[in-house]
Amino acid sequence: MSEHAPAKVNLTLHVTGRRSDGYHLLDSLVAFADVGDTVTAEPADALTLEVTGPMGADVPTGPENLVLAAARLFDAPRGARLILDKHLPAAAGIGGGSSDAAAALRLLSRLWDLPVPEGSVALGADVPMCLDPRVQRVRGVGDERRPVDILPPLPTVLVNPGVPVATPEVFKRLTVRENPPMPTDLPLLSCPADAADWIATQRNDLAGPARAIAPEIGAVLAALSGARLARMSGSGATCFGLYDTRAEADQAAEEIARAEPGWWVRATTLAAHAPSS
Repeated sequence: MSEHAPAKVNLTLHVTGRRSDGYHLLDSLVAFADVGDTVTAEPADALTLEVTGPMGADVPTGPENLVLAAARLFDAPRGARLILDKHLPAAAGIGGGSSDAAAALRLLSRLWDLPVPEGSVALGADVPMCLDPRVQRVRGVGDERRPVDILPPLPTVLVNPGVPVATPEVFKRLTVRENPPMPTDLPLLSCPADAADWIATQRNDLAGPARAIAPEIGAVLAALSGARLARMSGSGATCFGLYDTRAEADQAAEEIARAEPGWWVRATTLAAHAPSS
């Protein structure tokens, strides 16, 4: 059995406040890509994890890995040989580890014939939204999630300059934490051009602090200047460019990858529900 762990893209990310316990309040429009990692499982006597793939070299295989942490959330964890085929960069603002954990929860639920356990937020605030990889409006500390059918498929290029950005450090650099949310009612966006134009009227409030930590983000946005909209995802350093057609996105990805061979560059389509296999 295998499960896709798609990249998560924050098309908008408004920081609207902070609770007394230090957690920040957000209002974000989240979509998922058709590129990502893959988690595979087969029955075994013990619970083990192997990491493969082009981005797997520095990924731990011990209990600190979120895939194994997800397995331990089950009330009656059993044996399984787990393989994480890693294609997404780490600490990149596209939910790689969280999506891996969510994929492991869905996968082991099927393998072990057990319900997906409650409390996945203990693995990280992004894990619950990654459990159901559809276009969502996410508010609060990630605990208020509502699917929204407002986007067409969005031809997109994802670019990461190979610089990890730690989310806690980005939040520490925020100077304004009380910002306006998105509108109460989100518009129905019928084509990629309309979607890009509306998203451009919204914000990612973490972009400034992230660029202070990783100035390379500015170079990535410049490389995506031919897109209808270029913006940073999540806490960075991955940025996305929205295009009118997949052919335009494919061409842009080829040109950027040729100019910057050390960057991680992928053409993709956002908004569709991520497939399982």
